[in-house]
Amino acid sequence: MTGKCYLIFVLAFISIAARSQSSKITLSGLVTDAENKTPLSFVNIVLKSAKDSAFVTGTITSENGRFTIPDINSGNYLLSCSFSGYQSNTKTILVGKLSNFLDLGNIMLVKDVQSLSVVTVTGKQETISSKMDKKTFALSANISQAGGSVLEAMKNLPGVTVGDDRKIQLRGSDKVMILIDDKQTALTGFGSQSGLDNIPASAIERIEIITNPSSRYDANGNAGIINIIYKKEKKEGLNGKIGIVGGLGALRMKKENYPTIRSQYQGTPKINPSISLNYRKNKVNFFFQGDDLYTKTLNKNEFADRFYDNGDTIRQQTKRNRNTNIITTKAGADWYMNSRNTFTISGLFSSEKILDHGDEPFFDYKLSNRKRLWQFLEDELKTTATGSITWQHKFTQPGRLLNAGFNYTYHRENEKYFFTNILPSYTGLDSFKLLSDEHVGDFSIDYTQPLKYGRFETGFKFRRRYIPVNMQFKPGLHSPLDTSAGGQADYSETIPALYGNYVFENNYLEVEAGVRLEYVRVEYDVNPLHPVYQSDSYHYIEPFPNMRVSYKINERNKISVFYNRRVDRPNEVDIRIFPKYDDAEIIKVGNPELRPQFTNTVELAYKTNWNKGYFSSSLYHKRTNGTITRIGSIVPGNSLIYNIFQNAGKSYNSGIELMYSQNISKAIVVGLNLNGYKNSIDSFTVFNKYPVANVFSADRQEIFSGNIKFNSSFKLPAQTEAQLVAIYQAPDLIPQGKVYSRFSIDAGLKKIIQKGKAELYVNATDIAGTLRYKKEITGNGFRYTSTDYLETQVFRVGYNYKF
Repeated sequence: MTGKCYLIFVLAFISIAARSQSSKITLSGLVTDAENKTPLSFVNIVLKSAKDSAFVTGTITSENGRFTIPDINSGNYLLSCSFSGYQSNTKTILVGKLSNFLDLGNIMLVKDVQSLSVVTVTGKQETISSKMDKKTFALSANISQAGGSVLEAMKNLPGVTVGDDRKIQLRGSDKVMILIDDKQTALTGFGSQSGLDNIPASAIERIEIITNPSSRYDANGNAGIINIIYKKEKKEGLNGKIGIVGGLGALRMKKENYPTIRSQYQGTPKINPSISLNYRKNKVNFFFQGDDLYTKTLNKNEFADRFYDNGDTIRQQTKRNRNTNIITTKAGADWYMNSRNTFTISGLFSSEKILDHGDEPFFDYKLSNRKRLWQFLEDELKTTATGSITWQHKFTQPGRLLNAGFNYTYHRENEKYFFTNILPSYTGLDSFKLLSDEHVGDFSIDYTQPLKYGRFETGFKFRRRYIPVNMQFKPGLHSPLDTSAGGQADYSETIPALYGNYVFENNYLEVEAGVRLEYVRVEYDVNPLHPVYQSDSYHYIEPFPNMRVSYKINERNKISVFYNRRVDRPNEVDIRIFPKYDDAEIIKVGNPELRPQFTNTVELAYKTNWNKGYFSSSLYHKRTNGTITRIGSIVPGNSLIYNIFQNAGKSYNSGIELMYSQNISKAIVVGLNLNGYKNSIDSFTVFNKYPVANVFSADRQEIFSGNIKFNSSFKLPAQTEAQLVAIYQAPDLIPQGKVYSRFSIDAGLKKIIQKGKAELYVNATDIAGTLRYKKEITGNGFRYTSTDYLETQVFRVGYNYKF
């Protein structure tokens, strides 16, 4: 697409926006005597519609003169205060769209004197309809992915795609911060995402996608934040939900194996029983969720052809049959000590057992001569335990809140690899063991002050993170392992942060502005005998501002401008000094000299909606300094490729995101999500130290890419629903190369049974079996292309029962 066509495309669609949803607001105020300023008790408070003076609700003031009116929709109202011996006071009230709690301030009543004034109050809960920075999706509506993992469920959400490394992407970037119930945990990764394929979707209530976070969130994650909210009821008595899901994957072989290796997994079973319980009595609420997810999976089936400048060609297959069993439990209790103080204590435990049986043959170009067969068994146990305690204090003024909490996370990776290196002249047996213990403590305190025209938020957070890692190699005959690169390495991270965020709104204008100030110190102490890398550290103190300015054209149309600055710090695994040999000849290595990347983002958004549908559009531009990516290089005289993390200089991401939804009828809803963008990486030169010093340079690269997602849902007779989702991802740019296009279709059917207490569903992912991941890479002295025919087609049947 030319620049001129791209501009026309942008102008043609810039008038598209997100659907409004109504949310409930709580109004509060204080009524006093105008003369002596004393509070007035038992004053009648009446709220009426400004349009026709129809009665909406009413209350009276308490003994201290305060009143509260909950559950008010946004709109224009008349608030009347009347009391015997005083002149009634009627005020015009505008309930806006930015705050959950609105303080009307001090309303004075005078004797024998009429008083009429106008008060403008705004507010609405932060949702997709108010600020266009967050979208919320209930997983119960995602029929086509019910019974799978959170990763599988999210790929069907608007604006979300999944890369070839099984990471979530927002607008083409995997730099996404993952939260669980508003907190970072080792289960989903600190600094970089992980583990989403291991969380059963059955345990999740909803998912929030935040593309323009405010300063109250941690500053990492330039693409945005995904907040995973676990199920939790608060009904009186005992209630809950039980479920069971079964399925089969890899029902047909996409591509046959190369000769002489063990067979691929086919007809892979999946089973996931789950239970959710809640018991509330008086002031205490107990909750529990439990899942056991067992799967067999053809986790990887990649065919790669490597071409070297000296004329050599190597063809290889990397096949990984995986057995996984994940047990996850979450439990806790809420104690409503009184009307103003609530304590919550909760814990999460996850145990993930992984067994990988891998085969990696290496052939000449004609597949007539097998040069080598690399077989491996990976035996890994991941254990995660988190505990948190929070306290919330509600002041007399509604909406004025103080929250304090402490969260501790422990995560152990106990990973063992056993290799069989088969060559024509000998067979070698090698192994290594990695043990990593991650400890993270977070303390935070947050304060919210409601105002007449919005609210003010401020807070403090302190994090201490420590990860000791030990890698031990056990070489066999003629071992290809770099045994000198093992030993001990300790990672430590200290981050204190302060933030302030102000929200303002009147009839036409909304402003949200804030800044987060973070000090970061990272230290990495490595084995002093390591042949290449040495201990390293870095620190910085940086501001991370955010701003949103919105102009309300009318009730259905709004235009907004966003700006924020964010950071992506290298995670511990990104700087690990140990080579990883699950691919024997394309080896991944960390880099302790890696530094953070900083991103500035600007966005223009416009929205409009009507009774049966909505359009939305966002025009965005990101500029990143110190782009973090893997760079592949070879050592002269050696065919091994080493993929090492580096800071590749400046990169840019500019594009437009469009969303459309329409109720065609009472039974049919269709949705379309389009995201088109241009990815660019400036020319750069990096210096690789491992295994020997070498330099890599690349010219400027750019590509137009994007994705299209079509979603349709149908309400059928007999309480039955259906869903069809089609996803297309265009070719995209990666350093040293590109990834090719991908396409898939998912579908699901759900029926409500047993008088509404239960549901039965069936679904299928990648129905046509078209999804595969192809990429090409070019480096100094080599190039290679690869296509991964991993398992993507899964059929499931599930049952849920509520009680």
